[in-house]
Amino acid sequence: MHPKLGAIAVVRHAGRFLLVKRRKEPNAGTWGFPGGHVEPGETALAAAERELLEETGVVARADRYLTNIDVITHDADGNILFHYLLAAVLCQYESGTPVAADDAAAADWFTPEEITGLRQSPNLQTVINAMG
Repeated sequence: MHPKLGAIAVVRHAGRFLLVKRRKEPNAGTWGFPGGHVEPGETALAAAERELLEETGVVARADRYLTNIDVITHDADGNILFHYLLAAVLCQYESGTPVAADDAAAADWFTPEEITGLRQSPNLQTVINAMG
């Protein structure tokens, strides 16, 4: 198994972060930033914009990289189930109201305080902290 490159779109607007509830593994049922695979020939910046639009209908402009996150998930026997390198991309909101689509079961805006009460994907708070 080779690691896969993914991109997540970090959008903050009016003091709230745009999050999606994951429909598929890894992390099904948890809330995190919209994102997915980077396609061949596509930059992670472009993938963040595309995945954001596909999962939520929200349009945003990729601004810069925030951080990279290694996501390695093992089964009970220690075998690797998933191995991703995620590029967290800060995106500037342009338009749209979030509607869950594609791999998202739900999509909405949350304040940092509201996020603490959600069932979070493992690296959600790490990415928020990377914003400074």
